[in-house]
Amino acid sequence: MFLGSGSVIHGMEGEQDMRRMGGLFKKMPITAVTFIVGWLAIIGFPFFAGFFSKDEILLFAFDKSPVLWLIGMAAAVLTGFYMTRQVIMVFFGEPRWDRPMEEAVPELYAEREAAGIHPGHGAGPVEPIHPHESPWTMTVPLIILGPLALIGGWLNSAFWERGKFLEHWLEPVVEFGEAHLVHANTTEEKIILGFAATLAGLAGLLAAWFVYGRNKGEAKDRIELKVLAKGWYYDSSIAAFMGGPGRKGFDAIAWFDKHIIDGAVNGVASVVKVSSDKGRTVQTGYVRNYALGLLIGAIVVAGLILTKAVY
Repeated sequence: MFLGSGSVIHGMEGEQDMRRMGGLFKKMPITAVTFIVGWLAIIGFPFFAGFFSKDEILLFAFDKSPVLWLIGMAAAVLTGFYMTRQVIMVFFGEPRWDRPMEEAVPELYAEREAAGIHPGHGAGPVEPIHPHESPWTMTVPLIILGPLALIGGWLNSAFWERGKFLEHWLEPVVEFGEAHLVHANTTEEKIILGFAATLAGLAGLLAAWFVYGRNKGEAKDRIELKVLAKGWYYDSSIAAFMGGPGRKGFDAIAWFDKHIIDGAVNGVASVVKVSSDKGRTVQTGYVRNYALGLLIGAIVVAGLILTKAVY
């Protein structure tokens, strides 16, 4: 999923906001197909990789605590919702990249202007974007990993004992830390919990389609809360901080580094340089000077010895 996101950002010339995307399936078919496979896997769609792993996680969570299981189920619904939202807004619906940002997504343009974010400073282009498929160096890993997200779950299938290849293969390494079910032991309980986990992901998928799929990739204000549309205000808060107190803090740190840290280092170097320049004058290279030094030292030592003997 991260590789697919990077491919989309590359094809969108650095733009990262999904509100600026839409209709990219035709422009980036390889990225779209592999990303969709990953989406179905991560929401636990039947028989994809996440279908097996998610059921196992929720099964053991239920065995440990029903509260943990409810939290996991809520997370499964939310995962199905926001991942479906992402796929619809990025790859389907009306394109929002073929016009200037100010015209296609005026609220995004206003947000970036208010936050002081301009092209070249962490934001995508303002002018129309020309999406393109990523180069082979980015698509080949997607092509390799995509089928694994489709069939990888069958390496540890719970449908029959011999299907647990991955579990038996790792057994010599992880046997000492293996968890065992205590309460949810019956087959009926496992089937019911498995159906519930699958329905949770599908419920999130259907809810997202109802909100975004029928509206061509755009949500109605009456359905999508403003705080959700703004991404919990995370990006705008970071942008406001970086453009305000954060910038001043960074400038202060840079001044401290230049004048205090570098000043101390340069000061020590200057002291060493001056002292070495003065000290090297003692080393003249003349034997007579060294003999004179030895004589003076001997006189001083003798004087100290005689003085101690007298007192």
